[in-house]
Amino acid sequence: MELTFVAMAASLMMGLGAACLFIFAVKRNWFHNLEDAKYQVFWSDVEQLVDSSKESDKDDDHGDEEAK
Repeated sequence: MELTFVAMAASLMMGLGAACLFIFAVKRNWFHNLEDAKYQVFWSDVEQLVDSSKESDKDDDHGDEEAK
């Protein structure tokens, strides 16, 4: 029975901690723009593709100059 009270007290403390963390995050405006995160991931992928295509173009151009 004593263990039940300890478990209930621990779960209440964790719940209160999570609620306080959520309130803190809302007040600090951490949830201001949730949609922006997915676009940041998308644009970083696009930048990597563009950079890799530029490198492959440079390699192709460099190989043509040696063949002449």
